[in-house]
Amino acid sequence: MPEHEFDVAVIGGGIVGLATARALLAGEGGRRPSLVVLEAEDRLAAHQTGRNSGVIHSGLPYAPGSLKARLATAGRDLMYEFCAEEGIPHQPCGKVVVAVDEEEVPRLDELERRGRANGLAGLTRLGPEELAEREPHAAGRAALWVPETGIVDYAEVARALGRGVRAADGEVRTGSRVLAINRDRQGDGGAAPRWVLTTRAGEVRARWLVNCAGLQSDRVARLAGHVPEVRIVPFRGDYYELVPERRGLVRHPIYPVADPALPFLGVHFTPTVDGKVEVGPNARPVAGRHGYRGEAPGLGEALRDAVATLGWAGSWKLWARYWRLGVTEVVRSASRHAFARAARRLVPEVTAADLVRGASGIRAQALDREGKLVDDFRFVFGEGEVHVLNAPSPAATASLAIGREIAGHVDLG
Repeated sequence: MPEHEFDVAVIGGGIVGLATARALLAGEGGRRPSLVVLEAEDRLAAHQTGRNSGVIHSGLPYAPGSLKARLATAGRDLMYEFCAEEGIPHQPCGKVVVAVDEEEVPRLDELERRGRANGLAGLTRLGPEELAEREPHAAGRAALWVPETGIVDYAEVARALGRGVRAADGEVRTGSRVLAINRDRQGDGGAAPRWVLTTRAGEVRARWLVNCAGLQSDRVARLAGHVPEVRIVPFRGDYYELVPERRGLVRHPIYPVADPALPFLGVHFTPTVDGKVEVGPNARPVAGRHGYRGEAPGLGEALRDAVATLGWAGSWKLWARYWRLGVTEVVRSASRHAFARAARRLVPEVTAADLVRGASGIRAQALDREGKLVDDFRFVFGEGEVHVLNAPSPAATASLAIGREIAGHVDLG
């Protein structure tokens, strides 16, 4: 094919897009295609992939039978295998999920039920004494030990995936933001490329379009003529880190029992592969899809994002329902003392003096018109197109399984 024509164009150089490209180039959707990955930024993994807590999730909390449950558990094992093969530092360290008081114990029971239904191995119920053995500085009424949880640097995973795509004769083009997408009406009986993508780096033609654009996935879908029933509404997660002399307070990831009404975990503790201990994140609603703490997006971009969020009926319905929680998250984001109070529910010895500012990330959360946060992954398949319209956590863990799932729907003839 000419250098601008491909069988498949994958939009998005995050971990889901790269894992999908890898699966396609492995022939898991049929023959090996000619393929290009189009990444808007000047580097891979610039957004969600490179700004998360780095946890390899076990699959514990997800509703049995859901896409999240199936793909997270499969993806977890694939991720461990991939990291071992590529020599990427990772640790299958396990985690504890803590019910702080008696009211949270029934929710812990439900988590345990889900974990067993999802096939997790080695789940162990802990009382206060057993919790103290695992985590001497944590406190709670009961806990679950989840040994299949691990930690890794997902940005490093993405870079390895990018190298693999290139080694398999795929192309990875950074600085290639997609500006327009049109159907090719000059096709020869369907054999010619169906899509014409105008990017900042030139024109690309492809038979298949695979939209893994994360924070921009709904916009890319609309460019392609699809009318999604959801809109990406950004939530910023801010992290603190324990100062070096207090990292000994935490041995493993320590998680709270999540509120089942929300897709957010709440503040928790996560050791990282480079020896730090992250505390967080919160889940603060923000207007800008690239509105990271300390990084102001351009005025035009910020206004466009704000209009998109405020113009979605679901946003107002969500805020009417959870405005108190939203205020709490904003305060927690601004106040180290408020953040420390949240952290002390799990590790009572933590003080504000133990925390220093860390990174921040934006969660690409799909919201429907009724103001409901979409809980499961959402993929839309059409003629010559795939759109990944909701892939928040545990998408990084599940990415290799997601890639296989998508590749199975791409018919290259």
